[in-house]
Order: sequence, then C-alpha cells, then structure tokens
Amino acid sequence: MADWTTISSLATAGGTLVLAFATFAAVRSGNRSARLAERALLVGLRPVFVPSREQDPGEEVYFGDEHQFRVEGGIAAVDEADGNVYMAIPLRNVGQGLGVLHGFHVMVGGRIRGDPRDLIDEFRPQQRDLYVPPGDTSYWQGAVRDNEDLFMEPARQAVRERVALTIDLLYGDHEGGQRTISRFVLTPGEGSAWGTRVIRHWALEGFDPRPF
Repeated sequence: MADWTTISSLATAGGTLVLAFATFAAVRSGNRSARLAERALLVGLRPVFVPSREQDPGEEVYFGDEHQFRVEGGIAAVDEADGNVYMAIPLRNVGQGLGVLHGFHVMVGGRIRGDPRDLIDEFRPQQRDLYVPPGDTSYWQGAVRDNEDLFMEPARQAVRERVALTIDLLYGDHEGGQRTISRFVLTPGEGSAWGTRVIRHWALEGFDPRPF
C-alpha cells in the first residue's frame, strides 16, 4: 500500500529543489545582466586620449605668466623661456566620455620602461581644469618653473640637447572615476614644435585591457 505521506513529502522536496535551481539561475542571470549593464555604462563614460590629427584645428595655449603657444594638429610644443620650461600637447579624445586631466609626469628619453602607476605619487596636479570632449579636440599644458622641481632637469635636458621627452598624462571621466595614464613621447622638431605620439595606456582602476 502506497505511503502517501512519504510520496507527498518527496514531491514537495523535489519541487523545492527545482525552485531553488530556478531561483539560482535567475539570480545568476540577473547578476550577469547587471554587470553587463554596468560595463556598458562605464564604456560610455570612458575617455581615451591620443594626439590630435594633422587635419584637426590648432589650439591657443595660454599660461598664467602670459607665455603662450599655438599647437597645430598632432604637433606638441616645448620651449624654455626665462628659466622656465613650457609644454603643451594637442589631444583628441577617441573615447565615448568627457575626459578630465588630473596631472602629469615628465621623463627625458623616448624609450622609457616601467609602469607609471608605480610613480603615481610623483605626478604633478594640474593647476587648472582641462577637459577634452568625446570625439573632439583640446590640449594639455604644463610648466616647470622651480629649479628644485623634480621635472626641471629632464625638461631642460630635452630642450637643450634636443632629445626626446616622455610625458605621462593622468586623467579620468567627469565623475572622477576610470583614471587612466597615457604615455606620450615627444620628439624635437624645429623651434618649439615637437612631434608627438602615444605609445600605451594604463588603467588605475576597473577593467584594464592590458593588465601586464
């Protein structure tokens, strides 16, 4: 004779197990969808800086002590005047988000090894807000005026000996996240005009497309 109490208990247990599996699958799918949505949002906010193109319009760059440059598409500017070294790079934002420049680091030479994330404490904060709209152009500017400044010797050496200069730019999205370092190498041309190219990008937080 069938034990209907036992059968009923087993059926209830089986139904509960099926429901548990279904709930687990739904939660896992929901978490995956949430991660994908978050990733899509971050991609939409991420800026990526490269040198502007040759056909891009030039930019007027003004410093607080009335020194100024005009940087043309793809051509940086480096100059020493009155003991100060002035630098500017025309930029294009090829990412989808508004970019905000935070700081910079300067090294002499064009084949610098190592990870700039290890030198983050040496980066110099920008003295003014500099923004680069998505799909558009703007510029970075920096100056070294103090003889005791860590960056004075490499900047002067590059200008006086006409050798390459490496400038790492630190920037992020307009919400203060997705901080990135892009490495630009400047090579001397005529006068204050220096050619520029970007050679690599590093992410300080979140997804890093090149984590090694």
